[in-house]
Amino acid sequence: MPAKDLYHDTVKIALIKDGWTITEPFPLKVGKRDLLIDLGAEKLLIADRAQQKIAVEVKSFISASPVSDLEQALGQYLLYEDLMQIQYPDRILYLAIRNTVYNTFFQEPIVQIVLKRRNLNLLIFDETQEAILQWIP
Repeated sequence: MPAKDLYHDTVKIALIKDGWTITEPFPLKVGKRDLLIDLGAEKLLIADRAQQKIAVEVKSFISASPVSDLEQALGQYLLYEDLMQIQYPDRILYLAIRNTVYNTFFQEPIVQIVLKRRNLNLLIFDETQEAILQWIP
């Protein structure tokens, strides 16, 4: 089993606080390959009488090169998104990042270009409060 991201448990706690039921890790199987997304989550939406389903890939962005972190995160996100569209078309994939990363590195032109072209779904969290601050579809 792959190592958990540094903020895996923080995001899990934040999702639970927000009313989500967690599945971890969330499995993807393609042919002979088994992949694991960090978290799967479901939440009953009472007003709609439906269940919202997501998958969350958590990334810390703590290496010496945030661009390398972005390359890795983007590669995983795109791979998982394509596979999920076939196996779990009712789930939405989110990339979970810290608020400090979102307010600094993710505001730089290199990231803004990718966000606009790829329409990444972001879950912004506060690692100290263990809380979800923002959902960006």
